[in-house]
Amino acid sequence: MDERRARVISVNVSERKGTPKRPVPELECRVGLGVVGDAHAGTPGREVSLLDWTEIAAFAERHGIEIPPGAFAENITTQGLDLAAVEVGDEIRVGEVRLRVTQIGKPCHEGCTIKEMVGDCIMPRVGVFAAVVAGGRIRPGDPVRLNKRSTSDA
Repeated sequence: MDERRARVISVNVSERKGTPKRPVPELECRVGLGVVGDAHAGTPGREVSLLDWTEIAAFAERHGIEIPPGAFAENITTQGLDLAAVEVGDEIRVGEVRLRVTQIGKPCHEGCTIKEMVGDCIMPRVGVFAAVVAGGRIRPGDPVRLNKRSTSDA
């Protein structure tokens, strides 16, 4: 998909860590906190998590299972953004919200439902974690744009 048309397909929250997130109508993101009302709010370096639907769908097809948005505990499910090209320090604009990428991947938590079911999880490889640089609301359909960190910022 053309990255200029990348968009949000789902926004998701969970009340407890270690559980899949459920889709909600919108997220409120705050600087220094992350997603208001999410179990991971305030987690330094991992305030907001993103996965692209293309990765989720390919994983589901490989393993012969259905996986809804939020199942990997991502806050934002995108479509059309090549998250494999994202690097720490890049900025991602999601609607009015600006996120700075702080981490790529993370180890699965103990009891990861999908890893226990099929023996694999994509979050350690392609999960993107970010801090909120400018807060606001995010809704399904919002545009998503990757702004690569310039080499002078390194």
